[in-house]
Amino acid sequence: MATLCKPSIAVPDNIITMEETLDLARTLHAGHAQLPLVLRLIGNTGVRTRHLVQPIEETLKHPGFEERNKVYEAEAKARVPEVVRTALANAELGAEDIDLIVYVSCTGFMMPSMTAWLINAMGFRDDTRQLPIAQLGCAAGGAAINRAHDFCLAYPGSNVLIVACEFCSLCYQPVDIGVGSLLSNGLFGDAVAAAVVRGEGGTGMSLERNGSHLVPDTEDWISYAVRGTGFHFQLDKRVPTTMKMLAPALRTLSEQHSWDVSGLDFYIIHAGGPRILDDLCHFLDLGPEMFAHSRTTLTERGNIASCVVFDALNRLFEEGKVTEGARGLIAGFGPGITAEMALGAWRDPAQVAAHAVASVPRGRSATQERAGV
Repeated sequence: MATLCKPSIAVPDNIITMEETLDLARTLHAGHAQLPLVLRLIGNTGVRTRHLVQPIEETLKHPGFEERNKVYEAEAKARVPEVVRTALANAELGAEDIDLIVYVSCTGFMMPSMTAWLINAMGFRDDTRQLPIAQLGCAAGGAAINRAHDFCLAYPGSNVLIVACEFCSLCYQPVDIGVGSLLSNGLFGDAVAAAVVRGEGGTGMSLERNGSHLVPDTEDWISYAVRGTGFHFQLDKRVPTTMKMLAPALRTLSEQHSWDVSGLDFYIIHAGGPRILDDLCHFLDLGPEMFAHSRTTLTERGNIASCVVFDALNRLFEEGKVTEGARGLIAGFGPGITAEMALGAWRDPAQVAAHAVASVPRGRSATQERAGV
């Protein structure tokens, strides 16, 4: 079984609070006809702090798409390596052990991809396979996990490095003043994440089944308009209602695996906003505490796009309460409307070894126990 190991997360030092965001909205859009609605929607996101790759003064400027993309590339190259090194250490592997690099991002563009730069800059083998994923938005974190799982099934014993790099603030467009755009300005944050899927060994979520689901005829609900000034994020007002359509897909995948989606031990969910989590509680008949890590990610870092599932998963690791054999679900949601879902059970060889030692009766050695003496 392929095992998703402990992720590594990094966020920039520039912080903007909810209060500062609301003040900026009042100042920049004082004459906006729907300002009270915008302020209420931003306030309802539950986001308290976000991290930005540039100070807010620079974020609010727009020097053009070319300059923005230069910032994206420079910041990615400066920030990704350390996150990758930590993820490799978490998985107890080196760069030479990686067979595939999956790089996901929807907030900047590079060709060759960051995968090529990483291979050259960080000592990965020159036969390391590359899989850049650029157009799945927030769902890409889940998709990366699923494609890593597929690769390990196709090539047993292989190891996959996943890197997610999202600088959402670089997509700020001062000319976009629709309610959806202004809400997005108060919702999204910046982050870099990485995680390793080990084909053999490792501690973490042992991946057992994955699946995708596309809600028909919702392509224009979450999208980019690509213009001379860059990526213009477009968010339909119907997006918060998508869990009514996606919750059945989560249930179906679980049933295909002979599991009850309402009876799992942990859930790592992409928290695009609080409504997503609230509705999932309703449709899956779960208590709000089951999404605590996803909600904390949203509160402390905002919607960090494809990085959300890795940040929430890292919090599960840090909490240290999940036990061997615990069953869980990871789900990312994004444009399409698309859901990328994975099921798996917790694998912790250290817990198994400790239990084995503890279960040996006093006066008998582990060797004697194994021999039946």
